[in-house]
Amino acid sequence: MPSPLPIAEVAPEHGRLPESVAVGAEARPLGLYLHVPFCEVRCGYCDFNTYTAEEVRGVSRDSYPSQAMAEIELAAEIMREAGLPKRELHTVFFGGGTPTMLGPQPLLAMLERARDTLGIAPEAEITVEANPDSVSADDLHRLAEGGFTRVSFGVQSADPAVLAVLERTHDPELVPAGVAAAKDAGLRVSVDVIYGAPGETLGQWEKTLDYVVDLEVEHVSAYALIVEPGTALARRIARGELVAPDDDVHADMFLAADRRLAEAGFRWYETSNWSKGQATESAHNWMYWNSSDWWGVGPGAHSHMGGVRWWNVKHPAAYAERLAQGRSPAFHREVLSASEIALERILLGLRTREGISVDDVAVQKAHVLEDSLQRGLLDSNSLAAGRITLTQSGRLLADHLAAQLS
Repeated sequence: MPSPLPIAEVAPEHGRLPESVAVGAEARPLGLYLHVPFCEVRCGYCDFNTYTAEEVRGVSRDSYPSQAMAEIELAAEIMREAGLPKRELHTVFFGGGTPTMLGPQPLLAMLERARDTLGIAPEAEITVEANPDSVSADDLHRLAEGGFTRVSFGVQSADPAVLAVLERTHDPELVPAGVAAAKDAGLRVSVDVIYGAPGETLGQWEKTLDYVVDLEVEHVSAYALIVEPGTALARRIARGELVAPDDDVHADMFLAADRRLAEAGFRWYETSNWSKGQATESAHNWMYWNSSDWWGVGPGAHSHMGGVRWWNVKHPAAYAERLAQGRSPAFHREVLSASEIALERILLGLRTREGISVDDVAVQKAHVLEDSLQRGLLDSNSLAAGRITLTQSGRLLADHLAAQLS
């Protein structure tokens, strides 16, 4: 799929944003993403900007929260200087890494700084990612009491053999207790699972789906495994130790997930996401899919404001150094043109249940729509009403269709 992004430019050291970001900002919700770049163990398939304690020098878990809070303060200043209106945060998301490795108090301190500095709407969704073995019942209750509303558990699989291939360390037998503790604390619960690991069979995946359904959570994210270059998993495949995932098997696993989750009362709302109703969808993920405004705090974190996208320096030590010097941690940025914004609307919107407007697609693409309709990839009723939405078969080819319509 072609990238919609322009060539990046070096971000200014002061981090100031062009005045254009303020145009129409009143109508765009604002979100905050806080990246916690620490993990106990680095999983073999992961290419996120994360580090174990042995991998990163000059930065500690104890010092990191104060650095993140310094960037929150800087964010408020930069947004004010850009003429952006005062907007309370619609969503706050702590991701990583494993945020709960810091313990409840640092997470609550960062959340409180965001509340004091930027403001948080009373109905805001506030999420923390957690591994099943990285958070206790007491931790979950303290987070809920401090304002968190949602926890997303990285379950990945219920099969020990699959977890071993992925180099995940948690015991799947412990997950139900973690989910129950989160519910008892009053938190909404989501689980993330991955399908298509090398050697995983359809039967193993179907057992994981049954396991997820039995957890009685409200939200499930199921992602096809992508073997990212430079990861330990990619090296093992290159050496012939493991067999690369098969696209046809991925397709069968996606269909199995969609069928089993629908039977359990879930409804898809994005190609890789299912929920038990609109109220339990991830409001933070919708910020990304709708190209709303969000500020990403932390090393390597990405941000977007009014068609301007930027990302921070990746290494935690470089991130800390810039903030200590009073400099912005932003590394590079992109200023999207109107045509690039329109292209991104197609790429992201087509993956969602709402789809995109026919008006978002050039008239020269009418033959693509007609061909896709004939092949059963588009919903005919939606198309007649002026919307382009995908059928189940179309969702298997979402990225391919987006490329054709772009």
